[in-house]
Amino acid sequence: MAHGRDGLNDILAGQAAGMTVGRLLMHQVRVRPDHPAVEDGARRLSFAAFNARVNRLAHVLRGLDIRHGDRVAILSENRLEYLELLFAAGKIGAIVAALNWRLSDAELRHCIGLVSPKALLVAPDYVDTVPRLRIPTGEIVALGEDYEARLARASAAEPVAEVAGEDGLMILYTSGTTGLPKGAVISHRAQVARMFSSCVEFDLTAGDNFVAWAPMYHMASAEQSLSAMCLGGKIVVVPRYDADRIIDAIETTPQWWLLLMPGMIGDMIDALRRRRIVPAPIKLAGAMADLVPPHQLAEITALLRTPYANTFGSTETGLPPFSAGRIQPGTVPTSLSKIPSASCSFRLVDAQDNDVADGEPGEVAVRGPTLFSGYWNAAETNAKDFRGGWFHLGDVCRRNPDGTVDFVDRVKYMIKSGGENIYPAEIERVLLADPRVADAVVVRRVDARWGEVPVAFVARRDDGVSEEDLLARCRSELAGYKRPKGVHFIRAEDLPRSTTGKIQRHEVEKWLLNQARFGP
Repeated sequence: MAHGRDGLNDILAGQAAGMTVGRLLMHQVRVRPDHPAVEDGARRLSFAAFNARVNRLAHVLRGLDIRHGDRVAILSENRLEYLELLFAAGKIGAIVAALNWRLSDAELRHCIGLVSPKALLVAPDYVDTVPRLRIPTGEIVALGEDYEARLARASAAEPVAEVAGEDGLMILYTSGTTGLPKGAVISHRAQVARMFSSCVEFDLTAGDNFVAWAPMYHMASAEQSLSAMCLGGKIVVVPRYDADRIIDAIETTPQWWLLLMPGMIGDMIDALRRRRIVPAPIKLAGAMADLVPPHQLAEITALLRTPYANTFGSTETGLPPFSAGRIQPGTVPTSLSKIPSASCSFRLVDAQDNDVADGEPGEVAVRGPTLFSGYWNAAETNAKDFRGGWFHLGDVCRRNPDGTVDFVDRVKYMIKSGGENIYPAEIERVLLADPRVADAVVVRRVDARWGEVPVAFVARRDDGVSEEDLLARCRSELAGYKRPKGVHFIRAEDLPRSTTGKIQRHEVEKWLLNQARFGP
């Protein structure tokens, strides 16, 4: 090996690639053993106390014959033990399969069967679910008395294991809006890179705190909790969305990033107005601004006194490729153009993987250290999605002359009307810009003349807005072929959503089969 500057860089790069979440936690225990690490209701642990429990769990897993690369599944709402499992598995090279408790039995059966776990940790609320699945789950560990008894018998010594940066850390299941979920493998390398990306572009610094209310089976809580803890921050665990518990936390504890998801922001606005608190300082709030009505972006940021994160990332990529933008407090944005992230490279390509010109829609293809390691047991899908050495995201965007990027829509959901391609999100943006609209989704309807046409489902904020009002707005801002051929008014709570808050178009499209209600 060379010993000049290039050789030193090679050595440092190799060490960085081998950084793991277990090593980062051990560092925090050395430098701030008594600093608060986790708060879960009445349970409060310092970094030293948390790490001791993590080590005990690591030895419990070893006692269950769980070794490097083996999977451990967890079916639970957010709780202290979820974080303990992520770090314990990370210390011995095991992989956590984070199961979505909102899934049906058939979907859970698929997710568990996909990864063949050697053990399944189950919270009390879901113990009755396991027998119904009728599938091998490995050793069952019930969170509560069983879990605590196992920890009490185990050693608190640091486990000895060789864990590398490319080793899997967790499997997060994609939302599966068009089929059964896929298991995205997030390595230690990807998680550590995502932490550094948060430092560079999301102002994460040592000791920043985080409220983990979004489900830990999703990157929104799992990834951000790991990042904050590895830098010495306190995690306030909230089992699931609870506006008052979230407000209790932000009233007294300064926050790094208060995650807000589409579909719950209206309720959060109402709760903040009711409580009338002055929040402790919050560096940043929100996510996925494209899916939130613009007037809500202004209202929530004014109440929280912090900018909104104009993000565009994914389970597979983390916050990249386009999450560097901010919407200032109290501002109704007129543009939601995205700023590319510094921690990745990207291309916009056509169906033949040729780069498209500025202003032309193209699928996003990404490279970078935050990228996941592929889908578990899905060789064919991986070969297709990683073709040419770039991960193809399935999202269509346009690059602007100033280098910003505009989201157009998903590749796989397109309306083909009379030979023209229509991206529903373009229509939805026009509808959501009307302050009288609470939410909106556009889907395709079969049409004898045009093949397919767009139709809109709208939840009203103001009952005074009519179908003609919205169609007139579309006429003024959209080409004729893009204008919806009908507007159906529904309740906001009736919109089917994925675990990330995204409206599931294919479920809405099924409503159109009910011709008595939604026919042409």
